[in-house]
Amino acid sequence: MEGLTIGQVAKGANVNIETIRYYEKMGLIPEPPRTESGYRLFSLEAIERIKFIKRAKELGFTLSEIKKLLDISDGQEFDCQDVQRFAFQKLKEIELKIHDLEKIKAILQDLSQKCPGQGPISECPILEELKEGGD
Repeated sequence: MEGLTIGQVAKGANVNIETIRYYEKMGLIPEPPRTESGYRLFSLEAIERIKFIKRAKELGFTLSEIKKLLDISDGQEFDCQDVQRFAFQKLKEIELKIHDLEKIKAILQDLSQKCPGQGPISECPILEELKEGGD
């Protein structure tokens, strides 16, 4: 039986061994066959799959969303339009997050400008604003 050890896959995909075990447990990578002595033997496809997972994470997809993408990719009953819809939905979520972050940024900029950066902590306008709850 030929294949790659978990260490070889970890090195090839630039992840640690625990990540591979976790992805396997979550169903993101299929459980590989084992040798008679119990060692896992992975295919080269495992490395490509882990790289796919890493890239999808970089694009903001959660592991459960990545699982759905992998299921779509593995299945024959889906088409490119399904993936596009999935990507558009993620894009909408990211746009909402950006909008929220822009609001937070503006509030923090305003608070930072109100603070003279000196004086007693009891007169800090940033802390006062936080205590008031921003109402």
